[in-house]
Order: sequence, then structure tokens, then C-alpha cells
Amino acid sequence: MAPKETLSGPENPLGPAFFRFLKDLKAHNERTWFQENKARYEAEARDPMLRLIAAFSGPLASLSRHFIADPRPSGGSLFRIYRDTRFSKDKTPYKTHLAAHFPHRAMQAGGVHGPGFYLHLEPGGSFAGGGLWHPDPDSLLKVRQAITAKPAAWKALRKSGLEIEGEALKRVPQGFDPAHPCSEDLKLKDFYTSTGFTNAEVAAPDFVDQVAAACRQASPLVSFLCKALDLPY
Repeated sequence: MAPKETLSGPENPLGPAFFRFLKDLKAHNERTWFQENKARYEAEARDPMLRLIAAFSGPLASLSRHFIADPRPSGGSLFRIYRDTRFSKDKTPYKTHLAAHFPHRAMQAGGVHGPGFYLHLEPGGSFAGGGLWHPDPDSLLKVRQAITAKPAAWKALRKSGLEIEGEALKRVPQGFDPAHPCSEDLKLKDFYTSTGFTNAEVAAPDFVDQVAAACRQASPLVSFLCKALDLPY
């Protein structure tokens, strides 16, 4: 086996306490416990995640200068730990994962629904990638139109081995040819791809590099989506 290459990227700010806290939160997902452990949440989970976001800003810029890694504790790349339970049968108040979104600068205000990169950290379920999630109807139409107008470019993404996921309609949407060679992908309502990580990989010294590699793998899809929406990449 060849020796492992020396790592030159940013160091991993996540320690063993990161997943321990998330596991404990899953076992005690209630407001009283969280309030009693809020300082622990900030020290062991939130703040290391913010440092990871900051460390990722350089690798992200090497992919594209049009995306943002914002390490602010509120209003930045980090998603809130609090769940919106208004329309959910699950009334547990807290998410049992931490996640960050790296939006396009042109869509920063509503960036979660625009092309971007994403990082999700959860014991046994971590991943990173990029794409377009729950776009507005106009954006979704533009992506479908781009697929039909440039089927060779879209097929090249598929042939590269990129697994493109998302919710899908049962039928090709109205206004599009059911016999189009990309008809199955025209049914998609989301367009994203991801790379999974084991707990050991998340804790490894080179994890920032691994996140960058996952986003680099997703970048051809993100680039296609940006062009479809008239955004620079």
C-alpha cells in the first residue's frame, strides 16, 4: 500500500466531542436538557462547525469565487439547530445534526433554494455535495429548458458517473416532450449529488480536504445549474 500523502490543507477543527454531543442530544431531545447543555453545544458542536466553515472558505474559493462560506453564528452558512415543528408530527425541538450551506453570492438572501454546496454532519449519516434543492418554479423551468436545449452536456454529467438525485414527478411535466432522451431527468424537482463520510473520516485531520473533494466532484452539476439560471460560476 502506498504511503498516505502529507496533507497541506486546513486542519480539522472537529474533535471527538462533536459527535458525542449530537448523540447525547438525540437521546435527550428536549428543551430543558438543551438549555442545561447550551454552553456545551456552543463549545463542542457549534463553534467547531463555525471554524470548519471558516477553514473551508479557501478551498471553496478555489472551486469558484461566486460561493460564500460565512462563519457567522447567525445569518451565515450554519443552519439553525432549532427545528420548525409547526407543520410536523415530530415535535422534537432540535435537529440531531449540524449542517452548512454555501450559497451563490447572487442568491445569498434566499440561497438555500439556489445552486450551492452543502455539508451535513450527523453520526452515521454525514455527507457533502452540491446542486439545487426545492427551486422556485421559474428556476425549475429554466433548468428543465437547459436540459432539453443542451442534452449532450447533461448526458456528459450522467456519463461521468455523477449520481444526480432529487424528488421527481411521476410524469414528464407539461410542455416537455415525453420522448426526449433526457425525459427521466425532466421529471426531477431537485438536482443534487453527494458524497458520504464515515464518522472516522469526519474526525480525520484531512476532513476539510475531503469536503473540498466532494464539492469538486459536484461542481460540474453546480456549474450546469448556474449557467441554466444565468449565474456566473
